[in-house]
Amino acid sequence: MQRVKRRLSAIMCADVAQYSKLMERDEDGTLDRLKAYRDVMSSLTDRHNGRIVNTWGDAVIIEFVSVIEAVQCAVDIQNELSVRNADLPELNRMDFRIGINLGDIMVEGDDIYGDGVNVAARLQELAPKGGIMLSQSVYDQVKAKVALGFDPLGPQQVKNVSEPVETYSVRLGGRNAPEEAVDGAEREDAAESREQSSAPPNWEKDTQAVANGFEQARQWLRVQPRRVRTCVFFVGFFFVLNLLTSGLSTLWFVWPSLPFVVMLVWHFLVGRKNESVGGNSGGGK
Repeated sequence: MQRVKRRLSAIMCADVAQYSKLMERDEDGTLDRLKAYRDVMSSLTDRHNGRIVNTWGDAVIIEFVSVIEAVQCAVDIQNELSVRNADLPELNRMDFRIGINLGDIMVEGDDIYGDGVNVAARLQELAPKGGIMLSQSVYDQVKAKVALGFDPLGPQQVKNVSEPVETYSVRLGGRNAPEEAVDGAEREDAAESREQSSAPPNWEKDTQAVANGFEQARQWLRVQPRRVRTCVFFVGFFFVLNLLTSGLSTLWFVWPSLPFVVMLVWHFLVGRKNESVGGNSGGGK
């Protein structure tokens, strides 16, 4: 007798919610939509390195080597199908329920069997329309590795499984865990710490100091001779042009400013001395 092959796999089971009602209302449209949606699922399954094992009626069973890929594929499927459903009247929308389990399975050819598959199928039945239900084994593997939130729904008794199954519903776009409760004192301390860390420096004093400096410079410049004001203007002009064109990486403004700087130095060192001597001579007369 040939020994049955076994392996550990992540199993996804997907099924259409209220498929019978959809068929009763519009057989041709429902069947066309089912085929189109299965094409989407097949494409996303390939992208996440999964394998479609079986399809019967409106159900699909998919096997994955990676648990994370299985969950991400399920999320992508539900997101894509929700976009397609948004363009349809509510009565014609086709919502899938998805269950995912990680377990030991039996393999015979291309088919798979065992409790691992059965639990995935039962989880699918517990999932909400357009939702994803995970077993404890799947949750343990992905809870800290995917950007999703999970709502624990507790142990569920499912058909043909003796022990209750711990279940988790995927909350798309949520967080993995709720915030831990803190008491009032801790909350106040945390708020105070955030306030102190985010408090800006004393900008008012710094701004006032800069403003005072500019005002003093402006008043000083007003009482200077015209040639001094002209030299200061051109030095400042070349400096601003330097900042706008090269930043501070290359200080080329020094060279065109050099004649004006020399004139300023000449004025303050020689011109004022001459003015002082002239003033003294005039006083002597």
